Amino acid sequence: MKNYMALVEPCMETGPRVGYVPGYTGAHSQGATLDELNVDPSAVIAMSLKDGDPRFDAEFVGTQMVVVA
Repeated sequence: MKNYMALVEPCMETGPRVGYVPGYTGAHSQGATLDELNVDPSAVIAMSLKDGDPRFDAEFVGTQMVVVA
């Protein structure tokens, strides 16, 4: 079992949440709930793993609060 970090953001134009795995082309989804978001990226990742471990072009490091006066 492998874990991948997905980022989730609200779509300001259409309303549902959008989720994606940084650096993993095609591993993205949208849905009204987090459960709906999890379906597409996990399926894309599972299919891709059949060809071996992916090569990422980016890596999630973390978040940082930025304060502007």
